[in-house]
Order: sequence, then C-alpha cells, then structure tokens
Amino acid sequence: ACIYPASLFLSVALYAVKVRAEAMQKASEAVPSGMLSVIGRREANYKFACLEARKHCESLGIENPVCEISNYLFPDSRVIAGHLQALQFLQENARKYYFTRAKMLPVSGAFHTRLMEPAVEPLAEVLKSIEIQKPLLCVYSNVDGKKYMHSKHIQKLLVKQVVSPVMWEQTMHSVYERKQGTEFPYTYEVGPGKQLGTALKKCNLKAWKQYRHVDDLEDEEAAET
Repeated sequence: ACIYPASLFLSVALYAVKVRAEAMQKASEAVPSGMLSVIGRREANYKFACLEARKHCESLGIENPVCEISNYLFPDSRVIAGHLQALQFLQENARKYYFTRAKMLPVSGAFHTRLMEPAVEPLAEVLKSIEIQKPLLCVYSNVDGKKYMHSKHIQKLLVKQVVSPVMWEQTMHSVYERKQGTEFPYTYEVGPGKQLGTALKKCNLKAWKQYRHVDDLEDEEAAET
C-alpha cells in the first residue's frame, strides 16, 4: 500500500477549493446578485415572498430571474439569494412578508443558487482527478443533512452543493438525533464568534446545554500566564 504525507492531501484539497472559489467568483460577476439574511415571524412565507420578488424582476424585463432560499439556518432564519433587484424588493416590502429583519450580506454573488451553475463543471472536473476516500468519522453533507456514504456519493454532493441550498438546520437535527434518555455529546465551536452555537440553541436547546465556545485568542493568553 502507498502511504502519502498529510501535506499532499491538504494541498490537493486546497487546490480543489481554489478552483471552486475562482469558478464561483466568475459566475457571480456575470449577474448583479447577492444574498439577504432574513429573520421572519411565524407567519412568514419565504417561498411566496421569493415568488413575488421574481415576478417583480420580470416586470423590470429581467429574464429567468432568480430569488430563492439559499440557507436554512435555524427556525425563522433564512438566507435568500438571487438577483439584486429581487433582494431590494424584499427589503422594501419586508413588513408585507412578516420579515422582522432583512439585511444584505457582504458577499458578491448569489451562492447556493442556480446562478452558480457555471461553476459546476470546473469543480466536477477537478474532483474527477482526486482520489476521495470514505470518511473515517461521520461527516454530514449540508445538501441533504445526511451522512456521506462513499466516495462517489461525496463527489456527487460536493458538486451539487454549489447550486443547492445549505440545509444547516436539517443537518443539526440529523447530527443530534438521539433516542430518548440518551445524553448529548459535548459540542465545541473553535475560533472567534458564536454563530454556530446560536444556531444550535435555536435548533436543539438540550444539545446546546452541552455546547462550549473555545476562543483561540483566550487559549493563547492562558498559555502565556
């Protein structure tokens, strides 16, 4: 059996990430687009709001407008992505759709929507040249919130993820699914910010009680004292 150094696997993975990033950036430059972070009340109907935003774009003469949910973060929190005109329409009509917050994200494109289709082929090609092995640990795909099964499955879903919404809320439910009476594992969020912990608290309060945040700066200070 051949043994490859870890640095080789890392460099190959980083090359795939580079190809993906460059292809997505090129796709985002083709159409004025973006992403809108939305917090909604229980009455909010995100898909209906997107439908009306697309109709608004059509009235402006935009062909095949895009406005769809690109991230399911936690209950009542979504990211909507698409043409800028559609997102501006949703911001201006936030109260009509029961949005309590509608804030543009500082990104240059409508990631995880069909506007990213030009990036699919470059990523698919580079993944064909990489030997992908079955994970040694459970790894969940945020395309469907389920575990990766085998190498071909991983390859397929990594490509699909470029144009598919991020099912973060659904993934959290899968990761923390437990039989009644089973204890939840400890969860650690490493680095600055506690966004993932906030999302976990909204999705599964019992699992969040075993959550810990580890700030790398705090660890450095502790090591120096």
